[in-house]
Amino acid sequence: MTQHLTYMYLLTPLHTGASVDEGNLMGIAREVHTEFPYLPASSLRGKIRAELEASHGQQAETFFGQKIKDGQQPTEGEVWFAEATLLFFPIASLSHHLVWITCPLFLERWNRWLQGSPLSQLIQQCRQQITDNTPALVSFEPDELLLQNAKLSKQYLSKIQVGDSIGQALQKLMSNNGMVNQIVNKLVVVSDEDCISLIETGLQREVKVALEEGQKTVKGGSFRSEEAIPPETILFFPWGMKPPKDENQTSAIRSAIVELMNNKLQFGGLEGLGRGWADLHTIPDNQGGA
Repeated sequence: MTQHLTYMYLLTPLHTGASVDEGNLMGIAREVHTEFPYLPASSLRGKIRAELEASHGQQAETFFGQKIKDGQQPTEGEVWFAEATLLFFPIASLSHHLVWITCPLFLERWNRWLQGSPLSQLIQQCRQQITDNTPALVSFEPDELLLQNAKLSKQYLSKIQVGDSIGQALQKLMSNNGMVNQIVNKLVVVSDEDCISLIETGLQREVKVALEEGQKTVKGGSFRSEEAIPPETILFFPWGMKPPKDENQTSAIRSAIVELMNNKLQFGGLEGLGRGWADLHTIPDNQGGA
């Protein structure tokens, strides 16, 4: 079995859709146990399948497995996907313009899929150093840090070295996007609890209304607010391919999916508004993946 690790760098806001919408709020998918936003594996799989069905037809059905149709039972496919989870989340800063936040939980999840678990020492250091007296570790010279809803003076900050471990793990992604190169030098590591609070205030929210035809009045019940994960966010997801049942049937599509996973694709909802464009970069299993 081959396994890969794919990074998603959001170029536009990502609206993932939620199982439950409350009132006029169009929420996004969230993990039940943490409340962190994520992109479901079913959304990833559905998009990738649709792209490959358009170019490879019957091979895609064999590769992904037959769907339930015409009374037939589904069949097991040769490819699997896990959820795309947050890794680095952008936060506006009055003192540093833009910084990225992460937390030990994000780093631990990432470390599970990296060869040799290179972030173990860094994660342990973060767990030990993040306290009530030092709520944030920064990769730059510790000075006053002004975030959207938090002000941290110099005495509450501590510098941490992340360049070697994180920079090396992100090497391929950083070589393809200039904005990503800033992360190593503009990274803030906070506790898991503070991270969800900052992400909650950092989500993109837009109010949408529809007007009555020929009038400047709002239609009844047309007011709603939409949530989205902002651009410049980095998510990651592992995926893999099982041994082929018939090499002749799926060899071409196996090469095609790897190429597709190093391209720009659109995920989630509100595609007509340009939501969900992401730059994908895939690390094969012998180059730092699982």
